[in-house]
Amino acid sequence: MLGKLFEAMYLKIFVNIVPKRFSTVVYIEKHSRKGLLSSVEKEFETLECDENMYEFITAHTSESPYSYISVLDMSHLQGALPTCSKERMKFYAKIDNAEYKCTNNWAYYTEKENISVIKKRYAAVGVDYIFSPFTLLAYFFKDKIDSKLAMYILVQENFLSLAIFENSQLLYAHHLDMMTKDDFDGISLEDQEENADLLLADDGAIDLDEISALDDENAELEDFANIEDLDSLEDIDEFSDSKDIEEELLESADALEEADDNKFNEDYQRFTLIQGSVGQFYKDTRFESRFVENVYVADSVGVSNDFKKYLEEEMFFNVYIRRTDLALELCELAKRELKL
Repeated sequence: MLGKLFEAMYLKIFVNIVPKRFSTVVYIEKHSRKGLLSSVEKEFETLECDENMYEFITAHTSESPYSYISVLDMSHLQGALPTCSKERMKFYAKIDNAEYKCTNNWAYYTEKENISVIKKRYAAVGVDYIFSPFTLLAYFFKDKIDSKLAMYILVQENFLSLAIFENSQLLYAHHLDMMTKDDFDGISLEDQEENADLLLADDGAIDLDEISALDDENAELEDFANIEDLDSLEDIDEFSDSKDIEEELLESADALEEADDNKFNEDYQRFTLIQGSVGQFYKDTRFESRFVENVYVADSVGVSNDFKKYLEEEMFFNVYIRRTDLALELCELAKRELKL
């Protein structure tokens, strides 16, 4: 009783960490016994808990002895299974090196190595909860999964988490990897040195003889006395300025076109991954396959209209898309754990 009274005197700080492809979002909520006091979010251009992230988190957690740090598991080797029986789990997947947890007659799991990596990465601030994207998906669509058969998809930058539920029972799940070879390719040190040599060859030291020659040629400019010649020089400057503006506009247009192309390519990749996964559900005798008509998408990246069109026109699904903020949903899961 005294413990509860003591706890009520302090704020509860919820720190929610969502790794993305090349960056990390940290979202923090502060609660008093009356409810939410404030929230703040910051994105860091790193996947590690560097000094900036550490200082940002600890500046808030130092305000109360009751702070809770949650991380969304973005590991490749994880999933969900349509059973809570350890013996039955082996029928669907190899779980010898995995940790699993049951919820509502189905289980989600992740490799033990994933847990070690996460704990080590955030050792400086500590980790209280590691949440599976499948629990986030089920929570986000809690108003839907206890009804008739449907497929649910959580769209993230790196992954798709796909699950098929019927009357709250999981029938099938698949964690799909969006990472591509380009994400790991970089310029090597040798390439950088080679490029540096090329730059020096093009823009390096200027020949002093060339400067002398230029001085002789440019001396004639000092003899200009006709105002028309000066006007023509101004026209050249104006033309040069307009050309620079035109080039900037073209570069902006090219950048937008490239972004659209990337969005198209990623959404098409998502479609093909979903198509292959659904094919496995229908064909693999380990799963109780059903004909899926409705698809609910939790979209955290802003998929294009093409993505919806692919699923509707190529696979004949009825598709419903909801935007979601992973950090906010992660915080809701943490508050549910504490029954706040």
